[in-house]
Amino acid sequence: MHQSVLSQPAIDLLAPAPGDTFVDGTLGAAGHARLILSRLGEGDRLVGIDRDPSAIAHARTIGDPRLLLVAGNFADLSEILDHLGIASVQGVLLDLGISSDQLDDPERGLSFRADGPLDMRLSPQDPVTAADLVNGLRETELADLIWRYGEERWSRRIARRIVERRPLRRTGELREVVAGAIPRGAWPKGIDPATRTFQALRIEVNDELRNLERGLEASIDRLAPDGRIAVISFHSLEDGIVKRRFRDETRDCICPPESPQCTCDHRRRLRLLTRKPIQPDATEIAANPRSRSARLRAAQRLPMAEPAARPSLG
Repeated sequence: MHQSVLSQPAIDLLAPAPGDTFVDGTLGAAGHARLILSRLGEGDRLVGIDRDPSAIAHARTIGDPRLLLVAGNFADLSEILDHLGIASVQGVLLDLGISSDQLDDPERGLSFRADGPLDMRLSPQDPVTAADLVNGLRETELADLIWRYGEERWSRRIARRIVERRPLRRTGELREVVAGAIPRGAWPKGIDPATRTFQALRIEVNDELRNLERGLEASIDRLAPDGRIAVISFHSLEDGIVKRRFRDETRDCICPPESPQCTCDHRRRLRLLTRKPIQPDATEIAANPRSRSARLRAAQRLPMAEPAARPSLG
């Protein structure tokens, strides 16, 4: 059964209250959504977005008229809000994790714990599966992908073994090939040796990092003054994107340090609510071991202000 991660810290930072309109951009099993709804007033709205039709179907069982369900991608948040006639919102939550229900379903192919098809799509409408990548990419392309999105030091050896064993159609087959490609003494401690390769393929199949960048931009754009955004990430690539974006949005200039004069025309829009990411405590990790890698960052939209004088970097 799915357990929402860092739910109480996230809700406390977002501080939903009667009169607010909120967005849960990654609805999942709706654990966070239920908490947000418990803080909103009778006529308020929570826009719940998810790429997975099964998540939308599950959320319908909540039966709350304040919950506006959208089958879509949070990267398209601006278009979604325009369609709903919503100009701005007081809060956005993005939980970037894969739900336990999705991971535990062998037919999704998201995990190597049970054998299933090499799919990995969060939305069945997406065109590319993990099998397409594993069996269709050139060896160098596959190695680069596993290195870039999995940060796997054995990426070239893994790619070579995959190409030698093609075609691969099942998660169990891929897990066996990856584990066999990595010397036993070099297996990572605490995780399965195939974890990083599976992560890399899932990220590429679902375009997760580019969607995160687009979703952050749209979320910040649509925050009302003093509105808040909270993001829960689960690996360093996601957390790095969130950290850098929040950092840049607290600055009036993001020109390269070597620039003699500011030309970016950027104005700060956020103040940080978390100087360092919040992590699950020992109690939460004991109850839900999958939460151990979670990191929560939050920020608040600044009130509108007169333009500041442009800084000189000379």
